[in-house]
Amino acid sequence: MTPTAAPPTVLVVQHEASTGPGWFGGWLEAGGVTLDIAHPYLGAGLPEITGYDGVLVLGGAMGPADDDRCPWLPATRALLSEAVDRSVPTFGICLGGELLALARGGAVAHGQRGPELGVHPVHLRREAADDPVFGGLPASAPVVQWHWEEITELPPAAVWLGSGIAYPHQAFRVGPAAWGVQGHPEVTAAIAAAWAREDSPLLVAAGVRPEALVAEIAAAEQTLTETWAPLAGRFAAVVVAGARARGVPG
Repeated sequence: MTPTAAPPTVLVVQHEASTGPGWFGGWLEAGGVTLDIAHPYLGAGLPEITGYDGVLVLGGAMGPADDDRCPWLPATRALLSEAVDRSVPTFGICLGGELLALARGGAVAHGQRGPELGVHPVHLRREAADDPVFGGLPASAPVVQWHWEEITELPPAAVWLGSGIAYPHQAFRVGPAAWGVQGHPEVTAAIAAAWAREDSPLLVAAGVRPEALVAEIAAAEQTLTETWAPLAGRFAAVVVAGARARGVPG
């Protein structure tokens, strides 16, 4: 009997214990890929990208250039840049999107308008209409925002896909198959509750009640999942198509 080939695999880079792939990971698995989650914050190095069909880089409380505090970040930026060069399908969420922007020549800074917290709309630009991943999103797509940094400049030649009121660079594509977002389409109510406990002093200092923030996200859960599950499915389809082109069943 011929052994069954492994399905396409996405490398997931997770930066801290409470910031896992959440909804997004489940949607990718439903789309026919498997996940291999790396935890570089525990001291292990990142694997070579050549063994993977896609990359997902998650968020985290650190800044994308906090290399002294988080010594795995330079390797993560290098991995992202290599993924773009190799046209490996890649998706960066919040910190992951900021790392992607930095890796390809963009700029990130502390948000001049303060933290963006809660459920806020991303307004799709006309450039998103024919994008293979963002093309199916509604014109105004709600997403969980939970960030203190902002992408101030997109990388050269990046395609600007989505904007926001407080911070403009909410979604972009670099090269043919690397996407970054400032928001958090992966966040479940349980992840939000964990973050609220961890960030409670920062939230209170920003004038936000942690319990109210969690309740806002929980109340929007159905709309959020209906909005972002199809996008994750389209990204999974890009991963699967790329793997098939290289002869990997999917």
